Amino acid sequence: MAELFVDGEWRAPRAHRTREIRCPADGSLVGTVAEGTREDTEAAIAAARRAFDSGPWPSTPASRRGDLLLRVAELLERDRDTYARAESLDTGKRLVESEYDLADVVACFRYFGKLAGQHAGRVVDAGPDALSRVVYEPVGVCGLITPWNYPLLQVAWKVAPALAAGNTFVLKPSELTPHTAILLMSTLTEAGLPAGVANLVLGAGAEVGAPLAEHPDVDLVSFTGGLATGRRIAASAAATVKKVALELGGKNPNVVFADADFETAVDYALTAVFLHSGQVCSAGARLIVQEELHDELVDEVVRRAERIRLGGPFDPEAETGPLISAEHLAKVEKYVETALAEGAVLRTGGRRPSDPRLAGGHYYLPTVLDGVRQGGFAVTEESFGPVLTVETFTDEDDAVRIANDTHYGLAGAVFTMDASRAQRVANRLRHGTVWINDYHPYLPQAEWGGFGQSGFGRELGPTGLGEYQEIKHVYQNLRPGPSGWFRG
Repeated sequence: MAELFVDGEWRAPRAHRTREIRCPADGSLVGTVAEGTREDTEAAIAAARRAFDSGPWPSTPASRRGDLLLRVAELLERDRDTYARAESLDTGKRLVESEYDLADVVACFRYFGKLAGQHAGRVVDAGPDALSRVVYEPVGVCGLITPWNYPLLQVAWKVAPALAAGNTFVLKPSELTPHTAILLMSTLTEAGLPAGVANLVLGAGAEVGAPLAEHPDVDLVSFTGGLATGRRIAASAAATVKKVALELGGKNPNVVFADADFETAVDYALTAVFLHSGQVCSAGARLIVQEELHDELVDEVVRRAERIRLGGPFDPEAETGPLISAEHLAKVEKYVETALAEGAVLRTGGRRPSDPRLAGGHYYLPTVLDGVRQGGFAVTEESFGPVLTVETFTDEDDAVRIANDTHYGLAGAVFTMDASRAQRVANRLRHGTVWINDYHPYLPQAEWGGFGQSGFGRELGPTGLGEYQEIKHVYQNLRPGPSGWFRG
């Protein structure tokens, strides 16, 4: 049974509580893990505090910290099959998706491993009679709270830069998907990370995660997850004026102009929202299509959505998988029920599948809701499931207005063959990542942030005008074409 990792050793929690982890695809038992208490988290914080204040890691030369991260990347590649299988069993996602995710994890550790040695500071010209230096120092003890949809990748996005900068940390992964975080502790130890730098606590956020936002010995808390929880964490962190980094999801627009390449636009409309059954913070859940293209495009999206094959991690024919839990499945069902009551038109899906081979899992059919009301529930609230809503626009100004009509601002896309229009619209969208003629590509070297209530925070490195600027990453596919993710 997996236990907690504190101060360089595996230890049993103070209260003998356990949780069974079951695969969302079929309900089979994946493993049993120990669950900690508030006292266990406080012990982990104390270990991280000692390791930062008295241990060697913060004063280790940046280049050597980078070397360790590069070694971690090598070990992850060596053990890629073990990690990918564990990820798929915890999440229910297809094995091929977990393999893609692991490649991104390796790239993340490599990127920050190389960056660490290049980030020592700079000299500022203060005239001949003074010496002026800007130096970058670690924050201290970091509380890292990660979600269930991309368990290891979300951990990597937090752990790799934290270690590169010389911090220590306490990691609290989602209680639903802990196994790759458990594996990572052993990998970090094998790579040579000193005891106390990396600490792992398992359990529910209300008890185990809360001290990471509240405890005065934690200097920074980083959280990825839902808006309501993020608000509570920010409020708790304010009491000790911690640094806070939040990524809180999005209601992401996918804007398609009438001159877009039709096959590419259809293909990415599907990929944007049905990949991993829509359980992606940046999912393109809002299809915003120019009026004259609406009927043709939506009819084809519906036709192809109905052909998407659902299945478990090791089904070679599956194109997408289950939702994470019975509770989340019920939430998605309630979302669709509310949208229909509000006047949305159900074009396909809207129910659990009838296929008996899927009866043991938490599956929901790819769903398309047309005719949704702008500003209504269906286009303002996240389903975090395989649900696509459809809106229409008349011209460029109308498209931008509708796309920006959200309290989130995480990601979005624009599809058009007019290069000038593509750049104009991308510049005007108030979203942290904007893809042009593409959807979902991730680059570890690019900033990942959000406007509005999608969150805030900064990655490792100098920030120019800092808190007075938003960061946007615009990615343009110069050879657009269908991705082929869904066979159709």
